Amino acid sequence: MSTATLAAFTEPDRPRNLLIRFITVGGSYVDVTGPGQHSEKNRWDCHGCGDSSDRPEEDFLFCIRPDANSHAAACRAIPLK
Repeated sequence: MSTATLAAFTEPDRPRNLLIRFITVGGSYVDVTGPGQHSEKNRWDCHGCGDSSDRPEEDFLFCIRPDANSHAAACRAIPLK
């Protein structure tokens, strides 16, 4: 991946409840937010394509972490903001 692509985009503000942030291959970000490890109310949202968790009220961190990382590894959408 070209570092020029990554440097061209500004990291969005970090939400207060940000747990993990992944960078996508398109240079955008996937945020995992929520109360934390023992909660089922965590979710992930992609700043590039707008995709998000399928079950935002049933997501323990250990379940959605790999999903968010897989999405970041495949998403080629660039940030539009």
